[in-house]
Amino acid sequence: MTGMTITEKILAIHSGREYVKPGEIIEAKVDLAFANDITAPFAIKVFEELGAKDVFDRNRIVFVPDHFVPNKDIDSANQVKLIRDFAKRYSIRFFELGEAGIEHVLLPEEGLICPGDLVIGADSHTCTYGALSAFSTGVGSTDLGVIMATGKIWLRVPSSIKVIFRGKLRRWVSGKDLILYLLRKISVQGAVYKAIEFSGETVKELSISDRFTMANMSVELGAKNGIFEPDEKLRQYVKERCKREGVYLYSDPDAEYEKIIEIDVDEIEPQIACPHSPDNVRGISEIGEVRIDQVFIGSCTNGRIEDLRIAASILKGKKVAKGVRLIIIPSTPRIFRQALEEGLISIFLDAGGTVGPPCCGPCLGGHMGVLAKGEVAISTTNRNFKGRMGDPESKIYLSNPAVAAASAIAGKIVSPEEVL
Repeated sequence: MTGMTITEKILAIHSGREYVKPGEIIEAKVDLAFANDITAPFAIKVFEELGAKDVFDRNRIVFVPDHFVPNKDIDSANQVKLIRDFAKRYSIRFFELGEAGIEHVLLPEEGLICPGDLVIGADSHTCTYGALSAFSTGVGSTDLGVIMATGKIWLRVPSSIKVIFRGKLRRWVSGKDLILYLLRKISVQGAVYKAIEFSGETVKELSISDRFTMANMSVELGAKNGIFEPDEKLRQYVKERCKREGVYLYSDPDAEYEKIIEIDVDEIEPQIACPHSPDNVRGISEIGEVRIDQVFIGSCTNGRIEDLRIAASILKGKKVAKGVRLIIIPSTPRIFRQALEEGLISIFLDAGGTVGPPCCGPCLGGHMGVLAKGEVAISTTNRNFKGRMGDPESKIYLSNPAVAAASAIAGKIVSPEEVL
C-alpha cells in the first residue's frame, strides 16, 4: 500500500476510511456547502422537490449573493429575495448587501474554511480554497440541493499532478503569471478531473493571496481541485481568521502522482492570456501593439487588498489614457474599507478610474462593465472565452494587476516597466 497525497487524505477522512486511491467512488461528508445568487435558486428548488423537512446543518450552509448585486434588474432582485426568504426559514447564514462580497474571497476572510476541510460550492471557482489546504470543488445546483438535505456527496477520488516551481520570481511576476504559464504549458485540458498539487521553493515564498489566485484558476486547467501544502504562512493566516481548528495534512513521501511537472520560474515574465482561451498565453514581450478600451481590476482571482496595492503603486500620480475605462472593484466590504483607509481609493479616483461595490462585476459580462461590439479589455479575471464579458465580437486579455494598471495608463497592453 503506497502513501497518500493531501487530497487523498482529506477524502479518506471525510469518507470514514483509512485509505483511498484514485478512481474509487466515495461518499464524503461536507464541511461547508454554499451557493450564490445565480446558483442557489435552482438548488433550493431541488431541495424542496426532495421533500426534505430540514437542511442537514444550518451552520454548514451559506448563501452569498455576489454576481448581480446590487440587484441589476427585477429578475435578479427576485432571485435574491427567494434565497433570502429560504435562508430565513431555515436559519441559514445569508450575507446581505453591505456585508456580502465575492464568495471566494469573503468565505476565507470570514474564517469559514479551515485546512483539511471538504468544501462544496455551486460555482466552478470553489477550488480557490485549496490555498488553505482544503479540498474544495464546484458542483451544479442539483448536487448542491441534495447536499443541503443530506450533508454528503459522491466523489471519484482524483489522481494527482504535482507541479514543482523552482527559482526566484522576477519583478512584476506573481501567482497569476505562474498559473497562466502552467496553462500555456499543459492547456485547458491538461488536468481534467485531476488534483493539482502546487509545490516547490517558489511556492513557499508566495503570499496566501497569490496562492488563492493559483488555486482559483486550477479549474481552468480542467482540474477537480488545486491544493497547497500547509506552512507557517498558512498557519498565521488561519490563526487570525478561522473559528475552528484546522487539520494540517501533508503528502506522504511515497505518495503516487500521475505526473510531476517541474517549472523554473527565473525566466518567466508577466504572462498574458489572449482571446479566446485562458491557455492562449504569451509573455508580455510577445504581445505587440494591442490597444484597449477597458481595464478591469477585481474578481475572485485578483480583487484582494494585495492586488489593489500593486495597482495603486503603479497608478499613483498618473492618469488613465484618454478613451480607456478603468473599473476597480474590491472583492469584499472589508477590503474596500482597507483600501479606503490606505488611500488606495483616492489614487484610483485621481487617476480617472471608477470604483464599484464588492461584487463579481464585469467578470461574467452581466453587470457593471459589459463590453460592446469590437471592444478590447484587459482584465485580472480568470476567463476570456468569446462573449464572456459582453458582445461576442469583443476581445478579452487576462493579466496580473500590475500589467492591467500599467495598460490603463498606456492605453495599450504594456509591462509596468514602460510607465514607471
